[in-house]
Amino acid sequence: MPQWIAHIQQVIVGKQEVIEHLLVGMLASGHVLLEDVPGTGKTLLAKAMARSINGVFKRIQFTPDLLPSDLTGIYYFNQKSGEFEFRAGPVFSHILLADEINRATPRTQSALLECMEEGQISLEGHTHTLEQPFLVIATQNPVEQQGTFPLPEAQLDRFMLKTRMGYPDHEEAAQILKRFQQNQPLADLQPLLDHASLIHMQEQVRQVHVSDELIAYIVRIAEKTREHESIAIGVSPRGTQSLLRAAQALAFVKERNYVLPDDVKSLVLPVWAHRLVLSPQARMKHMSTERLLEQLLLEIEVPADHVASGTAG
Repeated sequence: MPQWIAHIQQVIVGKQEVIEHLLVGMLASGHVLLEDVPGTGKTLLAKAMARSINGVFKRIQFTPDLLPSDLTGIYYFNQKSGEFEFRAGPVFSHILLADEINRATPRTQSALLECMEEGQISLEGHTHTLEQPFLVIATQNPVEQQGTFPLPEAQLDRFMLKTRMGYPDHEEAAQILKRFQQNQPLADLQPLLDHASLIHMQEQVRQVHVSDELIAYIVRIAEKTREHESIAIGVSPRGTQSLLRAAQALAFVKERNYVLPDDVKSLVLPVWAHRLVLSPQARMKHMSTERLLEQLLLEIEVPADHVASGTAG
């Protein structure tokens, strides 16, 4: 998988961890929430991922007047045929970029729930199955809050990971200017694999070995989040499944057929931090879910690597 990261880095300068997170989401059949300010390369990264799998990329700008049908599609009456026909919306793609998702109303946001969880949409008594692979990359601005609608817990829970692009450092910023001064690297990016190959890789990810000790480790961390006095709502069973599948995908990205404790530890924050709900007292103290999870990880004994890998190597 390092060649896939290098392939994306022909367009995106640096950002290996963010690219890894998107690969983990794609390989684990999960969705990714990118939180960052405009202009940091979120759209460009999504387009590069779609180009790499030779997939259909659709982008939709979320606004307060956006309707659910603008996402899913509509049935319209065709006067020539005399019948109602379905006109597919942008969700019928392989990678959907939901730009500034928190600017749409909760009703429109919820239109994505069935797509993200079931891989299908239901309209007018008909069920339409989305072509696989299907990945939603949603963005939201962490600074500007006027005119936004915070994502409800049910919506956040559908995102496998939440990650941030961040500003480039000095050297990366200089490389970006040089790289895009005369050329458009995305236009020259060639597909790395096709849809069938990606689906086969997703099946391989599910076969990556996870020891009983590591499964128990994931459960212990989740239980701690449910017992902590500063956390009102801890990690759900869906959250534990997401961490397990993400760890399998990360091990696959690192070309291993077994999961290590470090795989789990490195993904706890991006997979779980956005799912937790702090207590009112914790919010008044300006505590963060990231910091609480870091503290919990220090309190829980980590399985030894040789025990966690078992006989999978």
